[in-house]
Amino acid sequence: MNWACYLLQCADGTLYCGITNDLEKRLAVHNAGEGAKYTRGRTPVRLAHVELCADKSAALKREMQIKTLSRAEKLRLCGVTQ
Repeated sequence: MNWACYLLQCADGTLYCGITNDLEKRLAVHNAGEGAKYTRGRTPVRLAHVELCADKSAALKREMQIKTLSRAEKLRLCGVTQ
């Protein structure tokens, strides 16, 4: 089972970080308004960045690392320059 840590850009321009073992399904759930509470009112969302991880533990650790980054650092991770 492959795990991924991902960043979404919400319709209001905010960023959301999460993990999953089925990225396609998780994106569909977010865009259906049934995903994380944070993204429910901010659809549609688009995938901005994804990192494959060895296991759930590695994905959780990477998620915590990304969540400590500033918005500018997260945007750079996504390849967006300001």
